[in-house]
Amino acid sequence: MNTPGACDLSIVIPVFNEEENLPEFFRRATPVIEDISKNYEIIFVMDPCKDRTEEILRAVATENPKVKVIKFSRRFGQAMAILAGCQYSSGEAVIVMDVDLQDPPELIPEMWREYKNGNDVVMLQRTTRDGETWIRRTLAAFGYALINRIAEVDIPRNVGEFRLMSRRVVDELNRLKECHGFLRGLVAFVGFKQKIIQFDRPARHAGVTNYSAVIPSIRNGLHGLVCFSSALLKLSTTVGLLSAAGAFLLAFLYAVVQLLKQPFPIGNPTIVILVLFLGGIQLISLGIIGEYISRIYEEVRARPKFIVDYALGLTMPKR
Repeated sequence: MNTPGACDLSIVIPVFNEEENLPEFFRRATPVIEDISKNYEIIFVMDPCKDRTEEILRAVATENPKVKVIKFSRRFGQAMAILAGCQYSSGEAVIVMDVDLQDPPELIPEMWREYKNGNDVVMLQRTTRDGETWIRRTLAAFGYALINRIAEVDIPRNVGEFRLMSRRVVDELNRLKECHGFLRGLVAFVGFKQKIIQFDRPARHAGVTNYSAVIPSIRNGLHGLVCFSSALLKLSTTVGLLSAAGAFLLAFLYAVVQLLKQPFPIGNPTIVILVLFLGGIQLISLGIIGEYISRIYEEVRARPKFIVDYALGLTMPKR
């Protein structure tokens, strides 16, 4: 059963083509978790895989009832996998982490101690990002700076999905209806007492990343910008007003010059530049509006966030 409070600790892990990392993860994580409590569960949430990930997890789940598996009907992605794991979890505390060991299991005891000290959310902040390209590091730095400047909630820099959440935080998270799954923003919106632990993030243990490509990362950043702030809409309005003011000023100057019979530089280059400038502003503004409208459309459709093929060792949660 997945009745909330049925165990002390739930570990939620999204996986996709991770057969190389699973054995080492179990070797390192299992003794660490069992030192905290014998009453735990590890929930692997899996998109359909092309390697032996599903086979390995089903075999482990058969031998160890504490290991549970959720498989989606198709690929829904990391964000939906995390939300699904939270909905199916039963622990008084829930830890979200990756299986590639970039989220070191050895940090779980420290997270647990902070939770026992009264913190409802314990977040892990990366001080280094080994194994990542400079492009991704640059995008991450720029994205966090921009989101923190305009977002309506406080989203700490360099904090990913690796975190511990108390049961009441998870329950509130499950009540939210947004379909974008931007966990960092959703947890920040829920609030409660939060604690940050800093750590040096190691490179992947094996294989190549499946969930952290550049384009999905940019899309995830857009969720943070659009879903937690209306600043972009205000920005497009401001730029439009400034452009209109500039046009009126230019028209006034042209009228004054004409009255004074002074030469005024005008011609095809000037017209082309002005048309392209104003056209660019209009297209950018339409694009910003389109980002908001697309998310309204997604929410209005109210489609399921994910569809489960099967769930080993778990029962369907009430929605």
